[in-house]
Amino acid sequence: MYTPLPLPAGFLDRPIAHRGFHDAAAGRLENTRAAFVAAVEAGYGIECDIQLSVDGEAIVFHDFTLDRLTVESGRVDARPAVALAAIPFRRGDHGIETLAALLALVAGKVPLVIEVKSRFNGDDRLARAALAALRSYAGPVVLKSFDPDVLVALRKAGAQVPLGIVATPSYDDPEAGLDEAGRFRLANLLHLPESQPDFVSWNQGSIPSAAPFLSRYGLGLPLMSWTVRDQATADRLRPHVDQIVFEGFIPA
Repeated sequence: MYTPLPLPAGFLDRPIAHRGFHDAAAGRLENTRAAFVAAVEAGYGIECDIQLSVDGEAIVFHDFTLDRLTVESGRVDARPAVALAAIPFRRGDHGIETLAALLALVAGKVPLVIEVKSRFNGDDRLARAALAALRSYAGPVVLKSFDPDVLVALRKAGAQVPLGIVATPSYDDPEAGLDEAGRFRLANLLHLPESQPDFVSWNQGSIPSAAPFLSRYGLGLPLMSWTVRDQATADRLRPHVDQIVFEGFIPA
């Protein structure tokens, strides 16, 4: 049995804003500088997503393509970071941030939850790029991923921050390329002996259920839930989780 790293001090004090404290009607799109600034000003932790530019930079963006959120289209990982920074979002006046720029903006003021995106193909370049950006960062931060191999890669690369597994009972994203056995392994956390997460981030729609319950009460792993979109759900989850990732409302 491994000994999990504890979460940074104060990490559970206030809810975590999903992809920043975004509000499209107010011009703050998800994973943009405006959403991150709003989260810092409100005192909320920030959850964000990172992936790799074609020139190996860790950049802050959720989708694998540009189409939904920006004025351009095509794969994110087909362009260099400087070109991505120049692409306008559909709202707001900033381009796609690098992880290094986000870290400089937050500067330890609020906790950061960084999701390392994965295509489940064994590529560890993003894991190494994330750790390179974090090398001199002193603020409260954790890394997480849906892909247990990413946690293994982060640990092999010398990660010194808590690592979390993101999980859900259903894995139906065709881009992941998972077979039935692979989906079953992820949905039931059968990778724990290899991934050795320090916390679990579980889909709120299936809490309580066996896997997150046993992770929290059997293994003592902090349990985070995503994505909470109203106060009623937050209230329902309160006895079962240690932290929520929220959007679309102001938690009580």
